[in-house]
Order: sequence, then C-alpha cells, then structure tokens
Amino acid sequence: MSPLTTPTLSRRGFFKATGAGLLGLTALSLAGCGTDAAAADGGPLTTVRYALIGDGNAEPGTLLRNNIGGFDLSGDLGVPVEWPTGFPASLPVMEAIKSGSVDFSFATATAVIYAIGGGVPIVPLVAYPLPSNEVEVLVPKGSDIRSAADLKGRKVADHRGTTGTYSLVKYLESAGLTIDDIEYVNLTAADAEAAFAQGKVDAWITWQPTAELARRKHDAATLPDVKTYDYAFFVASESFANNHPEAAATLVRNVRDAQRWIEANPEGAVAEFTRLGGFGGNELEAQVYLDLVKSGRLSYSGAGQFTSVGADAIAGTQDLADNFHRLGIYPEQVDVTSWLQDSRFDSIKSAVDQELAK
Repeated sequence: MSPLTTPTLSRRGFFKATGAGLLGLTALSLAGCGTDAAAADGGPLTTVRYALIGDGNAEPGTLLRNNIGGFDLSGDLGVPVEWPTGFPASLPVMEAIKSGSVDFSFATATAVIYAIGGGVPIVPLVAYPLPSNEVEVLVPKGSDIRSAADLKGRKVADHRGTTGTYSLVKYLESAGLTIDDIEYVNLTAADAEAAFAQGKVDAWITWQPTAELARRKHDAATLPDVKTYDYAFFVASESFANNHPEAAATLVRNVRDAQRWIEANPEGAVAEFTRLGGFGGNELEAQVYLDLVKSGRLSYSGAGQFTSVGADAIAGTQDLADNFHRLGIYPEQVDVTSWLQDSRFDSIKSAVDQELAK
C-alpha cells in the first residue's frame, strides 16, 4: 500500500461523499449553534456540553446526567453540565463539535475518521475496542445460508459506512469473498429490519442492541464467526481539551466509573434507565439490554477499561479507513496514524493517564 497523505477536503465535499446527509447533518449545521462554552483562548470554564447519542437514557452518561450511583459530575467539574441529545449517531456530533456547540462525546472510529478528513477540531481522549461479538449477521430461521461462503450472490442489507460495513468486509474476506460477490443493499436499520421481516433481503448485518432485539422479534438465526473489529472513542473539542485538560480528564474518568457501576449493578441500572424512559416502556427492549449488559456486548461495554489512545486503536482505525477508501465510502485516503500520533495531543494524554490511574 502506498504511503497515506492527509487529505485536504472541504467540509461539504467530505460529508457529502460519506452520505452523511442521511443522518441529518444539514439540520445540525451552523444554524442555531451557540458559541463554545469551553471558553476559547483560555478563558474560565463556565459550562460543559456533553452530547448524548439517541435519547441518552441508557448509557454511562445517563448516570452522570441524573446523579445516579452517587455520581456528581457538575460537582467534580465545578461548573454546570448541559446534555444536548437527539443525535441519531456519533457522526452528527462531529458536525456539532465543528460548529462549536458540543464539548465532549462518544464517537465511533468511523466518526473519528470523518472528523479527521473533514477538519473537525476534535481531540481524541480515550479509546477501546468494541466487543468482538457486538455485530451479528441475521438470516431467517431455516435459511440455507449458514456461513460467510453462503452469502455469495445473496441480498445482504447493511447501513453503508458503519461498523457493520467493516465487519461485513472482514467476514466476506474470511471466505475469500468481497462486497462485489454479494448483492449489497444499503439500508438504514429501520428499513433493513422491515426488508428482513418481509423477506426482501436474504441476510442483514447490524449491531447490538438492534441485532438481538430483531433476532427475538423475528425468530431469526445468526451466522457463526462474525466479529467486530472497530474501536470506540471519547473525544473533546480542541478548545475544551486544550484549555481545560484537567476537566476533560475528569470527565473521562467519570464516564469510566459510570460504566463500571452499570456492569456491577446491571439490574439496578436497567431499572433506572426504564424509570427514565430509556426503553419506551418496552419490556423486551429492557430485557435485551439487561442481557447485553451482562454479556458485555454493547458499544459502551468496553468503556470501563478504556485508556488513552494506544497503538492498537490507531492501527485498527487506520485499517478501517483504508478499507472504506478502497470501497469508495471515503473519497480520499486518510492518514489516521499520523494524526492520532501527533505530539500536540501529548499533554492531554498525560492528563488523562494521570486521572485514569485514580
């Protein structure tokens, strides 16, 4: 593979090429966004804006937002914390960080790569591998598809440019296949589930809790040996991380400790999440979430052990970027390695390491 170079891409060009319009980036653009509460140029910290994905009612941030489990994030930081929600995924959060309306959030490796290519001013604080069994390939019970090799020539639903896409690429490779060997169908999770239920696709790849919930609802089967190779991050805006590194480090320690509390108290956590409306009163969703917490198969399941960004996370994220460029999902190659290893992150990395040692 030829050496990678950091691309120079316009914001519009990069996000358009990734299909980010499907995630509502236009609605999350500069219009209506406030100034950076992290006080650019070293001013005093007055508030911190922690973006939650989805409704934000079933994750570590839920504990911190509602002071569950003895947590007092505002007290630890010494300033109020605001909780913007409504982001359907972490990619729109990157746009919000770029426009100056978010200081801190969870981010998939996919979103981090988008941010690097799109010039979003983020600082990677911590990373961890997603659970290896977080992604599933669902097939109808009784299907003659029983392995990766059996997917050849079949209709496979996937949301293009996500963790599922990366897992699908790797799964097909295990049988000597590529995306070109299947009939690839690009669908959002809701549309993919409808297509699967109606028999319009032969298989569907997605992640937890969607996969397990769909498996139970549709009495589906899962294929063996499907793995997740992706990493997750928590990131901050440059102004917040650079001007207030101790606060950023305190934030990630609280997230880690909140995830540890969830894992130590799964029934209590799910009861609290249910009380807050995290599952919309759906008993099946609550039970699926509880089972996945106990088995460590959710996107946040590794957050109790995350560290500052290390070599494995860098290599894994670079491999994802290379694969997505080859597939045409990213318009140009992205030099993830050089960006994540840049010495400008050394001071915040040190602050994070010291805080996580507590």
